[in-house]
Amino acid sequence: MEEPPRRDQRDLVAVQTGCPWRDVPERYGPWQTVYSRFRSWELDGTWERLFTAILAEAEAAGAIEWIASVDSTVARAHQHAAGAQKGAEPSSRQVPPTAQAAGHPEPDNHGLGRSRGGLRTKTHLVAAARCRPLGFVVTEGQACDIAHARAALEAVAVPTPRWPARTRPGILLGDKAYSSRAFRNYLRRRKIRHVIPEPDNQKANRINRGSAGGRPTGFDRPTYKIRNTVERCFSKLKQFRGFAT
Repeated sequence: MEEPPRRDQRDLVAVQTGCPWRDVPERYGPWQTVYSRFRSWELDGTWERLFTAILAEAEAAGAIEWIASVDSTVARAHQHAAGAQKGAEPSSRQVPPTAQAAGHPEPDNHGLGRSRGGLRTKTHLVAAARCRPLGFVVTEGQACDIAHARAALEAVAVPTPRWPARTRPGILLGDKAYSSRAFRNYLRRRKIRHVIPEPDNQKANRINRGSAGGRPTGFDRPTYKIRNTVERCFSKLKQFRGFAT
């Protein structure tokens, strides 16, 4: 007996609004099949390869402007995210100290953490000038922005037609949350020009220290106006239910 023709897999990723697995429309087949397909794609790296392929295509077409911005956004987890079995054994991976301190033994690969707003997830994103995401990391919701800025930047790896993957932008824009001497030095070592405003307290401390405080940061205000691209990128991504919750 011949097997029925396999459904075009692109149909399964065409739904923007999203829904609980059991509410998947019948035209997509049994919800268990849809779930197992999405889960297998996550585990075998299919989504990551698609993301990389789309970036490679854009880079080959010259559609990526390498003036990048870094920022983070928080998504409040659905109430079902807190429904794990009580007293269940934690993952073999080490529980983050921040989660332990909060009394919530959440495995670090879940990207969930409790803050004042409840159970949340934070996405740290590097976006190009045309609101195109280049690299990201997902952490617990109470994670500090500057602590994960390097990881988000080091997640950038865009294949190019002739050369190895491009891993760094020419300019990186960030708000005051990313103003630290260590991060600025890191960017200089990687030959990435930074455009990050200096908070008043850091500026006063630098001036008070005299020559030991170092040089002014050289903030470029006109270029900094482009930083809104990462905010617009978040706005577009959060139109998808799977990202917004």
